[in-house]
Amino acid sequence: MPLSSADHASGEDAPTPSPEVRAGVPLLEPPGWAVSQRALFDLLDHAWRRFARDFTGPDGRLNYAGSLTTRDGVDDFYEVFFNWPQLYLLGGADDLLPASEKHWEGVTRQLTELGMLRDEYERGYDWFHQGESLLLLYFLCMAAPDRWAERALRFADLYVDPAAGNYDPEHRIITRPHNGSDPDRKGVFDGDVYPWLRKEAETYGFPLDWIPEADGGPYPLSADPRLGPQMRDRMGVGDTAVNLSAAGLVLNAWILSGEDRYRDWIVEYVGAWRERTEANGGLVPDNVGPDGVVGSLLEGRWYGGHYGWSWPHGWHSVGHAACVAALAAATVTGDDDHLSMVATTLDALIGRGKVMPHTEADSSLPAKWVVELGPDADTPTLHLPFRHNDSGWFDYNPATPPVPVALWHHTASAADRARLEQLREADGIDWRTVRPFRAKEESGHEKAWFAFLAGDDPDYPERILAAAQAQVRHRLRRIDRYRDLDVPEADIHVWQQSNPVVTEAL
Repeated sequence: MPLSSADHASGEDAPTPSPEVRAGVPLLEPPGWAVSQRALFDLLDHAWRRFARDFTGPDGRLNYAGSLTTRDGVDDFYEVFFNWPQLYLLGGADDLLPASEKHWEGVTRQLTELGMLRDEYERGYDWFHQGESLLLLYFLCMAAPDRWAERALRFADLYVDPAAGNYDPEHRIITRPHNGSDPDRKGVFDGDVYPWLRKEAETYGFPLDWIPEADGGPYPLSADPRLGPQMRDRMGVGDTAVNLSAAGLVLNAWILSGEDRYRDWIVEYVGAWRERTEANGGLVPDNVGPDGVVGSLLEGRWYGGHYGWSWPHGWHSVGHAACVAALAAATVTGDDDHLSMVATTLDALIGRGKVMPHTEADSSLPAKWVVELGPDADTPTLHLPFRHNDSGWFDYNPATPPVPVALWHHTASAADRARLEQLREADGIDWRTVRPFRAKEESGHEKAWFAFLAGDDPDYPERILAAAQAQVRHRLRRIDRYRDLDVPEADIHVWQQSNPVVTEAL
C-alpha cells in the first residue's frame, strides 16, 4: 500500500532519504575503454553508410537480380540488417533508425516479388531460419514500438489464432515444421526430394537414417529414400522442437500489447513441451505427431524430428529454441520454473561431456570452431554431445555458453551461476581469452564477458572493443571487394558476411 500523508507526518515507515553524493576528484583523462567505445561508434557510423551505398537500392532492397529456387533465402536477406536498429538503440546515429526501417520495407517488397512472402510474412519455413529472419523486426519494435506494433501483432496472430492454420489447440502443437502465412504450403520441400547437397550430406548426414531402404544405397541425392516421400510423410507434419522459437514472436506481441491472449498462448504451448520433457526423463524431445504424441511418426523415437536431435544440428538448434520459449514463459508469468526443461536438458548433456582436444572430436560444425578456438583447437577442453540417434550420443562440440549464460542472466540464481563456474573449471581454455572473430548472431564471447563480470578481467572492455574495430575494418575491405559482384543465388550470404555493423562488444 502507498504511504499516506499521515504516515509521513508521523515518521512511520518513512523512506530513507537518498544520500547526497559530490564528486571531488577531477577526471583529467577518460578511461581507455571510453575512448575506444566512442571511436567504435564513429567507425560504425561510417561503415553502415558505406554498406547501404554499395549494396542496396534507392528503396532499401539489396542489389540482387536473381531468383530464389528453394524455400530457403528469406533469412539471408533480413539478417543483413538485423542489428542496425540495435546499434541505433545503443547510441547510433538518429538517421540509422529510418534507414533500418527503409531496408526492412525494401527487402520485404523484394522478397514478396520473389514469391517468398505473403502479407509481409514468410509463407512457410522452419523456425531455425524464421528466428533469424525476425531479429530485425524485433529490434525495430524495440526502437519504434508505435510504428511496428500492428505488424508484430498481426504476425503473432498467425500462431495464436487457430484459424490461421498453424496451431492446433486441442493437441497444443504447431501443426507442421514449415509454417507461416501460407496454410497451403505443405511438407518440408517442393518437388520430389529434399534439396540436400552432397557437401551437406557429408557434414550432417541424412534424416531418417534408420529406415530399411537406407541400407540399399548408395543412392544419388535425387533418388535417396531418406530425402523423398519418407521424409515428407514422417517429418513434414506435426510439431518439432525448433518451433518453440515461435514463442519469441508471441512474446514480442505481448510486450507491445499486454494482451492476455498472447501470454495464455505462450503458457499453453510451452507448457505442453515442458510436460513432454518431464515425461522424457528431463530431455526435450524433438517431435510430436499430429495426434499430439511424441514419436508417433518415428516409430516411438523422441529424437529424429525436423531440425531436431538427429539432424542436422541437434542442441545447436533444439537448445536455443527451447531457451527462447522457456524465457518467454518465465517472462510472461514471473515463474522461473518454466526454465526447468532447458536446465535439465543442458545438465544431461554436461553429464555426458568429455574432455578432449577439438581436433579429436566428431563435430559437424568445424567452420564455427576454427575461428572461435584458434590456436587452442589442440587444447583439451570440455565437449558436449550435440546430437543423438539410434547409435546414441555423438557430434561432440565445445560447451557453448549462450544458453547457460542466458539462464543465469535471467535468474541471477546461485544454481545457474554454479553451472557456469563448473563449465569454466572444466574448460582447458582460459575464459578471459578474446578471439578476434564476429559470429553472425553477435555472440561467441560470452565466456570472456562472464569472466569480466566475475571480476577476473578488468582489461576485457578495451580488448573486446579492439576486436570489434578490427572486424569492422575487415568487413569494410569485403565491401570494397564485393560491391560490384553480380551475386548468384548460391552466394547470397555475401551480404551478411560483409555487414560491418558489430554490436556484441557494445
